[in-house]
Amino acid sequence: MKELVRELGDVVSTDAAVLEEHSRDTSRAEPGGLPAAVVRVHSATEVQTVLRWATTHRVPVSVRGAGTGVSGGALAYPGGLVVSLAAMNQVLEIDAPNRIAEVDPGIIVDQLDQAAAAHELMYAPDPVSYQTATIGGTVDTNAGGLRCLAHGVTRDVIAGLEVVLADGRLIRTGSRTRKNSTGYDLTGLFIGSEGTLGVVTRVIARLKPRPVGEAVTFSAQFPTMAAAGAAVATIMASATTPEMLELMDRNSIDIVQRHFPSAVAAEGEALLVGQTIGTDAQQQAEAVVSACRDAGALLAEAGGGEELLDTRRMVNPALNAAGLALSCDVAVPPSRLAEMFERIDDISVQTGYPVNTCAHAGDGNMHPSVLAANDSAEEVAAAEHVLTLITEAALDMGGVISGEHRIGSLKTGMLAQQFDPDTLDLQHQLKGFFDPVGILSPGRAI
Repeated sequence: MKELVRELGDVVSTDAAVLEEHSRDTSRAEPGGLPAAVVRVHSATEVQTVLRWATTHRVPVSVRGAGTGVSGGALAYPGGLVVSLAAMNQVLEIDAPNRIAEVDPGIIVDQLDQAAAAHELMYAPDPVSYQTATIGGTVDTNAGGLRCLAHGVTRDVIAGLEVVLADGRLIRTGSRTRKNSTGYDLTGLFIGSEGTLGVVTRVIARLKPRPVGEAVTFSAQFPTMAAAGAAVATIMASATTPEMLELMDRNSIDIVQRHFPSAVAAEGEALLVGQTIGTDAQQQAEAVVSACRDAGALLAEAGGGEELLDTRRMVNPALNAAGLALSCDVAVPPSRLAEMFERIDDISVQTGYPVNTCAHAGDGNMHPSVLAANDSAEEVAAAEHVLTLITEAALDMGGVISGEHRIGSLKTGMLAQQFDPDTLDLQHQLKGFFDPVGILSPGRAI
């Protein structure tokens, strides 16, 4: 450690408070102990020094942005290093003619979007934590968000990366061109790799023109989540693609109301909310409302306020405020949402645990959660069992065990249920090729 301090100086911290602050993310995962040091890097050169040192001394490294991840991917390793990229937080360039942004990995997603807005452009992906999450973290997890229905997830807007490999080499992937058919898609390989293949030190992101026209919010109340799921399937089979299409069950809305009171109330068991944007936004919203009415909505209207969408964004904070919330992140084909919600109801009845569900409904990505009565090992295990049953139900429907939050340290046990042995083995081989010593987030993601 003295050797590392000699090379990097005071960017290396062994202060107990700093170690504790950087040891965990916002997930329920608990670190096994404190790291030996936190290295708050300011440049790719410093990252190279850190990883060379870690490889030489066989020290495990976890990579951290803002720590907003919910799957335990940024947890410290006992006696390991935490590499914090939060200080690398500049917008390096907004190239408006080419609709490209080049940024440090520690820039907050909302800050990047606001920088693009000054040029009438937008950075489209918007995770719920967009005001605190870093772009590097969203690249590492291939984050989604509310706007991703219309604009795609993080993978769809990243043009290139600068990455430091485990042995300290620095590589650049992708390009700033609109088209690129050269070589393997290394950019895509690093996106969503959760820091297991390299450390992202620069991001080249594609921007889009900011939508022109009004924004119209719509909502629909349904007697059941299954009925709302059927309405979503109808909407997604139509010619209209809303900017956002979100779904909350009554349990989720009630929890938000208890902790963050608003004027939003659930008349039925499910609330579908969304937004259309553009010169024909009102017409699109009315088409969605009509589809909801045809699908049996108790109430459907266009023209609601932003408060509806704010309520959706407050579900996770409300669950955290309510107690020990255990959640999962599964995705199914949108056409099977209704069936999936019926399975969740059956699982809730079978286990005796109420399930709170919200969803990025248009892309079939849902976040069921269970509130554990206490933090005893037995109670947590029982709540985890409910989520396991829900995840297995998603797999039965051709779904996946994570739609946007990735695997981290919490979900590795279920990878073998989604991947066949050869496919999973190939991923382990890729990990071994890029990180032969195994210092980068060992035991996570795959």
